[in-house]
Amino acid sequence: MKNMITKKISKFLPVVVTADNPLFRDVRLLIESARERVATTVNAELTALYWQIGVRIRTEILKNKRAQYGEEILPTLSTKLALEYGRGFSEKNLRHMVRFAEAFSDEKILSALRRQLSWTHFKAIIYIDDSLKRDFYAEMCRLERWSTRALEKKMGGLLYERTVLSRKPKKVIERDIANLRKTDQISPDLVFKDPYFLDFLGLKDRYIEKDIEDSILREMENFLLELGTGFTFIERQKRISLDDVDYYLDLLFYHRGLRRLVAIELKLENFKPAYKGQMELYLRWLKKYETRPGEKEPVGLILCAGKKDETVEILEMEKSGIRVAQYLTELPPKHILEQRLHEAIQRARLRLANKTEE
Repeated sequence: MKNMITKKISKFLPVVVTADNPLFRDVRLLIESARERVATTVNAELTALYWQIGVRIRTEILKNKRAQYGEEILPTLSTKLALEYGRGFSEKNLRHMVRFAEAFSDEKILSALRRQLSWTHFKAIIYIDDSLKRDFYAEMCRLERWSTRALEKKMGGLLYERTVLSRKPKKVIERDIANLRKTDQISPDLVFKDPYFLDFLGLKDRYIEKDIEDSILREMENFLLELGTGFTFIERQKRISLDDVDYYLDLLFYHRGLRRLVAIELKLENFKPAYKGQMELYLRWLKKYETRPGEKEPVGLILCAGKKDETVEILEMEKSGIRVAQYLTELPPKHILEQRLHEAIQRARLRLANKTEE
């Protein structure tokens, strides 16, 4: 009798749906997914609209040959549009749209970018004068899905100027960026940098190699951020045994995009030619004993306190799959760093040009 009463009462009680209820989870996932798709679609359409507005205004300005026409038409147009559609069409934003159309004149390229980059992303890069540098940030942002904050941080950290790619001839840079756009396949020249900023390790005055390793392990998250997207830490002091002799590789990583093991050696001194033979030994051992089916050959990165470009060039390190870069534990003022990087890029391009002529 008691069970019958309980059953009758339970019919009138509301069903309790908890946060871990499968039905609730599934419906919530459907809603969140739909919201994300809607937000992506709205962003893409707004970006396309701003580009089209920029193209139309630019065409109008170019049609009228008076130099002051653009300065006269934008305030007037902005006033009318803002009254009807709000502050999103201020004179300042209209100028952004015109610059947007100038910076990204190829609608086909823009169509691929606008699905991943927001209007805020585009505003951060449209005023970069160097078109190759601008395309680099746009494509890397698309591929690695950087937030606006991450993009601004990488630009502020002079990422492009520090990539190996920036030191290549213009045609090589154009080819690599075009290949990235077409295949989404990243190249080592886009991954590796010079110099690397290790100021977050907090190393001061005198220290030994073990101090650097210990600091990197403590600050692994920051070190991975400095290395770039795609790196995974595997092992410290990797033992390599040959003919009953043990050698120890400082750090071993794997890069998902390159599909390669990356061996890293840390050196307290300026680069020395002997470092090449040591790294070649490590890479050949890794290729024979650690490389899995479907992976490409391992590559090496030698991080030195200083780097001698002519020595590195004559040894043709890249042919052996080895990169050499300087690390900085203390950063100079940004304007000095920019000047040094600019000079390094010019020297590298000049050496390549001279080599081509020979």
